[in-house]
Amino acid sequence: MNKFDSENTKQLLDKKLITENQYEEITAYRGLTIFSLNAELKFFLYLSVLLFTSGIGVLIYKNIDSIGHIAILSLLLIVIAVCFYYCFKNAKGFQKTETTFDHPVLEYLVLAANILTCIFIGYLQFQYKPFGEHYGLATLVPTIVSFFCAYYFDNKSVLTIAVTGLAAYVGLSVTPQDLLKNNDFYSSESLSYCAVMLGVVLILWTIYSNRISLKTHFSLIFLTFALHIISIAAISNLLHHDILIWMIFACVLACSTFYFYKISYQFKAMSLYVFMIVYGYIGANIFLARLFENVDFSDIWELFVFLLPIYFIGSIVMFIKLIKNFHKQIAE
Repeated sequence: MNKFDSENTKQLLDKKLITENQYEEITAYRGLTIFSLNAELKFFLYLSVLLFTSGIGVLIYKNIDSIGHIAILSLLLIVIAVCFYYCFKNAKGFQKTETTFDHPVLEYLVLAANILTCIFIGYLQFQYKPFGEHYGLATLVPTIVSFFCAYYFDNKSVLTIAVTGLAAYVGLSVTPQDLLKNNDFYSSESLSYCAVMLGVVLILWTIYSNRISLKTHFSLIFLTFALHIISIAAISNLLHHDILIWMIFACVLACSTFYFYKISYQFKAMSLYVFMIVYGYIGANIFLARLFENVDFSDIWELFVFLLPIYFIGSIVMFIKLIKNFHKQIAE
């Protein structure tokens, strides 16, 4: 047992939260130096699902002419049906509270079935166009399936696919790389408004779900998506040439920062707090730069060069201090 665990256990005993006998049992158990491989095994299961589904995609791409479209679609459909059959057979049914499978492998079987479903519908639309030219429907259908699977099987990984699909349906791409490269918020005001509206919808759904106690452990996922989508859309439009537009999005970013500051304490979510600070800091600097963009600082530029390192060092120190204070407050 390391020093940190030993001190924490001793504090529990001093506060009379555990008995002397419990303290001795905990100390003896930790002295066995037993560690769990649960996280590592789940990681390899998750990796195996990604490799399997990626392999299916590569197989289709390289052998599409020799295998045939009908054969590929039939094979995908059979695999999907088998996966969902075992999942529904072993599932406990829909429950509003957090539930798990008796065997953790089935959780990743749900993920595999859901990814293959997305591949099946996408390939079907690309080859045979059952939805005609309405490509949004080809995105909406797997999104609905993903939301159903996420809530029925209580699967967070599938929920992220569902929210990503929902964002794609309204014209976004919310993968970490594409969100910054492909979404042209600056030149498309409608896309920016859609991003903010989607973020607000996710927040409202989180509030409603918590009120009716519906899968409340999903809240952090919805809020994380909302934070990133709203903040990036707002920051992108702080560079807009129209003063009215960038002022509007400055207010949006300010409201978003304040809300996620409060909600990060409510959920004790370090990730929300850190990204809230980062987005707020970037937005505040851009806002100040826009306010003084027409002011001539040529006479005092040397002062700025001198103060700039101090400003950034002070920002880093303040960031670390805020993180430490947050961690201290949520730990109490």
